[in-house]
Amino acid sequence: MLSTLRVQRRPSKKQMKNILVILILVIASSVAVAVIFLNLPMFGASPSGRRLDQISLSPHYDQLAGQFRNLEETPVLVNEKGFWADLREDLFNSKEGLTPDSPIPSVKTDLKGLDRNRNLVVWMGHSSYFIQLDGRVILVDPIFSAYASPVFFANKAFPGSNPFTARDLPEIDFLLITHDHWDHLDYPTAMALRPKIKNIVTGLGAGVHFSGWGFPDSMIHEADWNTTLPFDGLKIHILPARHFSGRSWWNNKTLWVAFALEGKDHRIFLSGDSGYGSHFANIGEALGGFDLVSLDTGQYDADWPYVHMTPEEAAQAADDLKARILVPGHVGKFAMANHRWDEPLDRILSSAQGKNFQLLTPRIGEPVYLDGENPACTTWWRPQE
Repeated sequence: MLSTLRVQRRPSKKQMKNILVILILVIASSVAVAVIFLNLPMFGASPSGRRLDQISLSPHYDQLAGQFRNLEETPVLVNEKGFWADLREDLFNSKEGLTPDSPIPSVKTDLKGLDRNRNLVVWMGHSSYFIQLDGRVILVDPIFSAYASPVFFANKAFPGSNPFTARDLPEIDFLLITHDHWDHLDYPTAMALRPKIKNIVTGLGAGVHFSGWGFPDSMIHEADWNTTLPFDGLKIHILPARHFSGRSWWNNKTLWVAFALEGKDHRIFLSGDSGYGSHFANIGEALGGFDLVSLDTGQYDADWPYVHMTPEEAAQAADDLKARILVPGHVGKFAMANHRWDEPLDRILSSAQGKNFQLLTPRIGEPVYLDGENPACTTWWRPQE
């Protein structure tokens, strides 16, 4: 029997050399693929040259760290568990209720056929809005793609939440981008809308993405917090938010912002992504209140309490802003946090009780009018309705 046993031999030097060469080739190929992937146009670019010079003058830019800072201390994560702990949670936490059981109900409003003289806001899901104000068409953070991600398997849009395409939009006087995260700045949507866009307004540095995508610099308007851009009777206020930015490895190189739109008789506030902070009360005091505010209401988590608001914080922020109408945002399209997809809507409904504003929860695509009556708040996300 012993004579039939094979003697286990160590690999020869030549075999070891071949294995090493193969490993080097595999690693080099992986690095090359990663570099090519990260250099695809959809990732945008990091500010340089003239833009970086302009950014360096901002009091909100830390030149030593090479990035923007929030007005208040704002750690993105307060409980960094490490890669493996996060992976275990992703794999083993219950996914029940993170996505709806049936398609999201929507209203396919004819956006091109709307009376241009009506002042209105159409929620398009998540943080996307179609706005008419004093005859101007304003589009905020549009995303018509099936995924809010550079890869097809992450942040998939809920069924039914994407009733609109770029073809449904009229000419756009102003495209407003609050920051460059994938669920707010969508490359395919921006490129599809390109022939219709007249002006782009965004925070300092974020215009670099549009420049790289072939948009002329003459249509790109970038500004710092607490800056007002006048456009022939329409004022666009670029205001603080409490968040962060980045599309790949380069975080906080571009400024995240909120917007206030001030027309002849109406004011609208859009928070973008923001944690709760004193900036809401300061904005409400400075601008004297708003006819309608849309606030970050979903995708909250105990691990990132400073960069998104809970519904209760959103209700308080609406009061701070002296809002007449609150429309909850950052809900209804993507599951980016470990809470039920409809929980933010239920909680904001409770939190709005006794407040000084009217809560409206329109379906995707359903107009909310600044002049005249609107339907009472509905609970379209509940199965019985």
